[in-house]
Amino acid sequence: RAGGALPWGWISLIAGAALLAFVAWRFGAAWLLKKLGGHALTLLAATIVIFLLLQVVPGDPASYMMGLNASPESIAALRQQMGLEGSGLERYFAWLGDLLTGQFGTSYTYQVPVGGLIAERLAVSAPLALMATVLSLIVALPIGVTAASRRGTAVDTGLIGVTQVGVALPNFWIAMLLILLFSVNLGWFSAGGFPGWSAGFWPAFKALILPAVALAAPQAAILARVLRTALLDTMNEDYVRTARAKGLSVNQALWRHALRNAWIPVLTILGLQFPFLLAGGIIIENVFSLPGLGRLVFQAITQRDLIVVQSVVVVLVFAVVLVSFLIDLAYLFADPRLRGRRA
Repeated sequence: RAGGALPWGWISLIAGAALLAFVAWRFGAAWLLKKLGGHALTLLAATIVIFLLLQVVPGDPASYMMGLNASPESIAALRQQMGLEGSGLERYFAWLGDLLTGQFGTSYTYQVPVGGLIAERLAVSAPLALMATVLSLIVALPIGVTAASRRGTAVDTGLIGVTQVGVALPNFWIAMLLILLFSVNLGWFSAGGFPGWSAGFWPAFKALILPAVALAAPQAAILARVLRTALLDTMNEDYVRTARAKGLSVNQALWRHALRNAWIPVLTILGLQFPFLLAGGIIIENVFSLPGLGRLVFQAITQRDLIVVQSVVVVLVFAVVLVSFLIDLAYLFADPRLRGRRA
């Protein structure tokens, strides 16, 4: 906190409270409570599964983290540091209480608070995922609409072929091609690394452009195909045929009526893609040497730092639940018919 500015935690809380108040006013408190309750149960069930998999099933986490040659004294000290002295149920509720207060523990490898470590890595992964999502939408929208409006033509066939190639190509191969072209040959971008946001917005943003393109290319191809299929299905609905009978052209009916109703499957795919981009960019982060969340998980697994792995997985599950809630809201805005159902 500097210069009297509000910290990001308080800004997030204020923004979240404002969003919840608006949702309760717009769609009803009953709908909001139902959704929040369902997502809270999902998050609670996820914490149980994560705890069982990482602390109970493997046996003694401290012995696993210290390795085969560790002394009993070192293992006992680590067990005490990790709070492994009580029963599994006691340990779970103690861990859950720490999560609710934002205490993720201390990293065994880095010897720093895990919360700060995750926040530092999220400052790279979250903007990268957001950039890739926005870029995939910008690319997918014109491709999907053009292909649907020219169904059966050479343009449609060509665009389908392009999206098929985009789906088939792995993003790490695209990343290496981007490095060869724009870094090695043209010299427009660096081949890897991240200067940090403290170095200025443009240097940090520029370092994320090529990784975002590599992540967005396959996702844009998937979105474009989904959007094309949804538009073609919507164009066969009675209300679109009625609009056509009243004199609207194919493009007018598509843009005015079909596109908005075709957003539902697109929003569903976006809700699935964003958490994947948040941590699924582990290969891309390694290719570009980015200190992101995916790379942190990879390093924590190789270094047997279960505390970090457990905390990062919880954060990712929370991100999935949060995105699912936001997608539910987007459904209501995209399809007015759902507002009456409060689905």
